[in-house]
Amino acid sequence: MSNDEFRAALARLAAGVVLVTAQEPPLDEDGRGEDVGMTATAFMSVSLEPPLVMVSLRNGSRMDDLLEEQPLWAVSVLAASQRHIAGRFAMKGRISDRLLFEDIAYVRGEVTRAPLIGGALATLECRTEQRVVAGDHTLVIGRVLTAELPSPEGDPLTYFKGRYRQLG
Repeated sequence: MSNDEFRAALARLAAGVVLVTAQEPPLDEDGRGEDVGMTATAFMSVSLEPPLVMVSLRNGSRMDDLLEEQPLWAVSVLAASQRHIAGRFAMKGRISDRLLFEDIAYVRGEVTRAPLIGGALATLECRTEQRVVAGDHTLVIGRVLTAELPSPEGDPLTYFKGRYRQLG
């Protein structure tokens, strides 16, 4: 089986789209670091008790390196209307810089201080509990510290066959 065949087969699995965010140290004089964000479709619930979620990060990516250094991160479950945000943070080679968050409404998480995207269907603040290296990715399992529903009635953004999609 080739990588292309494997990728094509898995592209037939529809996935929700989330934005994973964190703050990168060192902190500035105001106690803040640079905001880092990454679009992800490999995200799932792991456990209800305790509340755990998992995200898969490419080994050596900026987010993988950051979450190895510091344990606090956040997730925003994107709505169908937020396709532009997913696309912006999925750009190869530009996981984050200050311009990526420019003109995007967000609030800071109370626990993580990471950006939580305004209009998201749900937001979670997490603390890393475990990291598991699996091939060319690392599975980061996080304990959910807070969960909010900023826009619970919206439709989700999904990813299927290499494209962002809406239900219906």
